[in-house]
Amino acid sequence: MSVKPSGQLVILSGPSCVGKTPLKRALARFQPDLYRRLQKLVLFNSRAPRPGERDGADYHFRTREQMEALRGDKRLVVLDVRGDLQALDLQELVVLLEQGDGFFEGNPFVGRLLQTHSSLAQVQRLSVFLAPLSRDEVLFLRDPARNIAWDELVTDIMRRKLLRRTRKQKGELSAKDLEEIERRATSAPKELREAQHFQWVIPNHDGEDSDNWEAFNFPLGDARKALLALVDLLEGRQPLIAEKWEPGLVP
Repeated sequence: MSVKPSGQLVILSGPSCVGKTPLKRALARFQPDLYRRLQKLVLFNSRAPRPGERDGADYHFRTREQMEALRGDKRLVVLDVRGDLQALDLQELVVLLEQGDGFFEGNPFVGRLLQTHSSLAQVQRLSVFLAPLSRDEVLFLRDPARNIAWDELVTDIMRRKLLRRTRKQKGELSAKDLEEIERRATSAPKELREAQHFQWVIPNHDGEDSDNWEAFNFPLGDARKALLALVDLLEGRQPLIAEKWEPGLVP
């Protein structure tokens, strides 16, 4: 049954390692009052925690067997996301939105579910897609004269970011790490095609591997621009760099 809670649901999505998590952290650090308005939506996840992640705060971490068992719970929607299982508690989300604004930061598959699920039809949303390329770059690169294999290019862009991030976290990489990186990188072209369904797209070349987020007193480069754009959107202003991507833009 559709509900109409009073709170707004803010959806921040994009490919793995595009910079969603450091953008959220920068918002919390530099705009704490604005960030405190947003209550985080915590999903269930079958993958193991990354360094620094906490159960119940970042995800409800469960085994794959436990996640499979959740499919029988009508309150939950279980999705296969890049080889992992994630689950959204719809009832928990509705309760959260009755108390104020909610915040989801994660992959575009769950982001699209939050936009399209019938029980959330009356929920007010602000949907933002963080992209590793700008609209102008997409148009430039997709020109047939460039003779570029689009999916291979996007995969390589995100593969490099994922490799750098994982090396920062773990040092030497295992075969399992490399498999996970490849799974996430090869999912990126499909995920980028979802950007057209979001109200706003923020181009950001500073992924989670970039020093521009936390090495200095304030985010620099695209990290800074992305933070300022998100703040503008949350405060109801027209951002300078956020874009709208039309259907068919991404090949």
